[in-house]
Amino acid sequence: MSTPPPATEPQPAAPDESRAAPPRGGPDSAKVRAAVRGGTLAYFVDQFDIYLPIVVLAPAMIYFQSAGLSSSTTALLSSLVFASTLIGRPLGAVVFGHFADTVGRKRTTLVAVGGFGVVTLVIACLPGHETIGTWSIGLLIALRFVDGIFLGGEYTTAVPLAMEWSPRHKRGLYASVITSTSPAAYAVIAAITLLMLNLMSSTGLHSAYVQWGWRVPFLIGAVLAAVLFRYYLTQVHEPPTERTGERHKLPFLRLLAQYPKALGQVFVLMTGTWLATNMQAAVTPAQLKSHLHLSSEQVTLTMLVMNSAAALSFPVFGVLSQRIGRRRFYIGYGLAVLLLGSGSYSLLMASGGGLGTALGLGALIGVFTVGTFGPIAAYLTERFPAGVRSTGYGVGYSLALIAPAFYQFYLQQLEGVMAAHVAPAALIGLAGLLISLGGFLGPETKDVDMADDRTIPALS
Repeated sequence: MSTPPPATEPQPAAPDESRAAPPRGGPDSAKVRAAVRGGTLAYFVDQFDIYLPIVVLAPAMIYFQSAGLSSSTTALLSSLVFASTLIGRPLGAVVFGHFADTVGRKRTTLVAVGGFGVVTLVIACLPGHETIGTWSIGLLIALRFVDGIFLGGEYTTAVPLAMEWSPRHKRGLYASVITSTSPAAYAVIAAITLLMLNLMSSTGLHSAYVQWGWRVPFLIGAVLAAVLFRYYLTQVHEPPTERTGERHKLPFLRLLAQYPKALGQVFVLMTGTWLATNMQAAVTPAQLKSHLHLSSEQVTLTMLVMNSAAALSFPVFGVLSQRIGRRRFYIGYGLAVLLLGSGSYSLLMASGGGLGTALGLGALIGVFTVGTFGPIAAYLTERFPAGVRSTGYGVGYSLALIAPAFYQFYLQQLEGVMAAHVAPAALIGLAGLLISLGGFLGPETKDVDMADDRTIPALS
């Protein structure tokens, strides 16, 4: 007679799989949408703020500067207004990346957004040279530097947060939707400025645009920051803990000590990216006006078309990188910048002018100078392990800003070798080579699992 099995405790029923927490790699769809929307809005507001001085202040710089300055000094001070923002961004990436990796992505984003919103509002209230003398341009440059610190913090936290929520097979698409708001923001600013220049006079120190019209887009920027702050406060959640990884006290030092090759490779790629971007965004408007003799309105319209074309190309590039791989995309796109971006710029400057030519070639320049940004949010987030992801993304993205920020100096040095209107095309070609080299030096990342550090190429 067989012995009956020993009595056992009754076991709980298996959990209902339909009601269980989302499985690893398949986060809650509502939270995914909220994070991607938040990242998209954050990038738009960030880029709107970045490009304000290039487009909006270009017709109004006499408000901040003495009328007796030479043209070269005026150009240098104008470039410093933009460069100071770019120089502040790496510092913001280090500071805010630290807190994003140790405290949390969402809370750090809120601080960064609130900071640049306040600074943008203060800039909108600045008095001019006529009132406070050289303090006017000094304060503008200093405030843009502080603004850059907060802006560097914002994308260091918001973009990795969105990518960590995104499903692996859609990261290329979602990244491109987020980053397409950069040229879109430029186009929106150009459209606002074009409208205002047609509605009010911008000729002379006491014209309506110079005295107060330029303040309106800055006020819009401050309002957008407030909207973004409220959205993150009420709608966006921290990524799952398995995707943000173990927290370390000093993520920046860990990044430098353990992942110098990954950081160096990203630095090469992003140096080329920012050099091409500065030629397209910061140098082209001045060249259109000084060399091709387009009016302020025509320059603004050309830049609007150029950046609209770029914005439309980003999703194409993002999806392409998802199909062929990030590495092959960047190698190929860098060569396209070298040949098509530099070539289009040279043809435009040699054309002798004309709005139609500027619009047609401008669209090509837009597509083949700043398209690197299409999948960049996905690539840089995939490139670093979870514990240093925000720091790696932010530092890699913004540290490379510093050398390209001094583009005006490089252009002046090239003037002894080539014509001033040709020099930007040469730097665009150099940018393309750096982008291809950066892509070649790096690994493939499109299949990285954000929740598994063993799949991160930086670890191998």
